[in-house]
Amino acid sequence: MPKELHDYFETNKQTWNKKVDIHARSDFYDMEAFKKGKTSLKQYELEALGDVSGKSLLHLQCHFGQDTLSWSRLGAKCTGVDLSEKGIELAKSLNAELDLDAKFVCCNVLDTSEYVKDKFDIVFTSYGVIGWLPDLKPWGKMIAERLKPGGVFYIVEFHPIVWMFDYLKEKPILKYGYHQKDVIYEEYQGTYANPESNMISKEYGWNHGLGEVVSSLTEAGLTIEYLNEYDGSPYEVFPSLIKDENKMFVTKEKLYPLVFAIKARR
Repeated sequence: MPKELHDYFETNKQTWNKKVDIHARSDFYDMEAFKKGKTSLKQYELEALGDVSGKSLLHLQCHFGQDTLSWSRLGAKCTGVDLSEKGIELAKSLNAELDLDAKFVCCNVLDTSEYVKDKFDIVFTSYGVIGWLPDLKPWGKMIAERLKPGGVFYIVEFHPIVWMFDYLKEKPILKYGYHQKDVIYEEYQGTYANPESNMISKEYGWNHGLGEVVSSLTEAGLTIEYLNEYDGSPYEVFPSLIKDENKMFVTKEKLYPLVFAIKARR
């Protein structure tokens, strides 16, 4: 890995390590309700994957494991992977406290196949994940490596159009290219889970269009079952969104989608 890229990942890792304690205490993650049994999973992924009981599931970029453990509660045999040591430490602690049987591995998601040798019925990832990766081809290759023949990959993610905006100002400004290859650096106070926090987030990210996402999967040998785009987001991904009748956040004019989902099979 080039030193520059290594430094980008290291900066992101330190930022996510700092986020863990803040997020674990936040209303956004509602830890007490989660511990009492509330799922952290959202409508799109629950409907897409259906009954996971008895299936093996690999969760990529799992943060501190709430979604991983939510799948585990539904009967899946889960492994979660994340870059942040602090995130994995908390995930393991929650797994023990809740008496579940998930496994957690700390590594760069692109290196997953070096650390996780099992093959899975399902590989899952969601909401704010691919923007941390400079190149999706090794990502797609790793997903194919970790799926059993006939296994399902599912991603639900914020739409590439969303990442074209700069949200650090009061009103989102169209700033970044849909196909932009150059790294994007942002430094700001707080986190999405607690904007009032005094923490300074320092983050390097990359934009990826839908064509790049699809091609990275098909070139790795996966067959796309569907690509869906949704106006509604389960998260208030930027200011001035409104809640619709389905309790999803949408733009007032619905001029572009906020979320996409891909289901693919090996």
